[in-house]
Amino acid sequence: MIRINLLGQIRPKASRRPVDTGAALPVLFIGAGLILGVVVLGFLYYSWQQQLNAENTKIKTLQAQKTELENIKLQVESFDKQKAVLQQRVNTIEELQRDRTGGQDLLDMVANTVSRTENLWLTTMTRKGTSLSIEGSSASVNAVANFITALKRSGYFQKVEIKETKQDDKNSAVQTFNFQLSAEITPPQAGPVAPPPQAKPANIPAKTAPAPAPGKKG
Repeated sequence: MIRINLLGQIRPKASRRPVDTGAALPVLFIGAGLILGVVVLGFLYYSWQQQLNAENTKIKTLQAQKTELENIKLQVESFDKQKAVLQQRVNTIEELQRDRTGGQDLLDMVANTVSRTENLWLTTMTRKGTSLSIEGSSASVNAVANFITALKRSGYFQKVEIKETKQDDKNSAVQTFNFQLSAEITPPQAGPVAPPPQAKPANIPAKTAPAPAPGKKG
């Protein structure tokens, strides 16, 4: 549609309203703040994620070390058990060796002691380690006391103790006492062997000259 101006006047142009920029600045600042906050949060998240990964790696390393130490601990406990078993075997072998080497000396010592004690004889003798249990009979209590004294003086026994002494009622014809005693075996340490005494020369009597024959009477 075409409009014609019949008045011949110039129509004034419409003026433009100025744009208000004051209201746009807060929005701009808010947007920039949001962007900055997102950047900071992203940086913090990345840093925390890195620290978390590092801590997880340390935890895995420590768990692996813990597992290795537990395995080593189990091996050490197994070695300790084997050592205890071997030590027990060694102790048993040493004890058997002592019993084997000292058995004859013990029998000889006890036999000599019994032979020097009158009216006493042994019925049972049991050895367990260094402990010795003796059972026997005697004609009197004094014989038992003398036997204990002889054992103590031999130097081969310690802690000789009487456990029981009672009269034997089964044999009424002869007075007999049954006794039980215990002793600790402590063989004396072997000292240096003394050199055998040198044989002294036998005293040979001097030969005497034969007496002169008596002269004949004339």
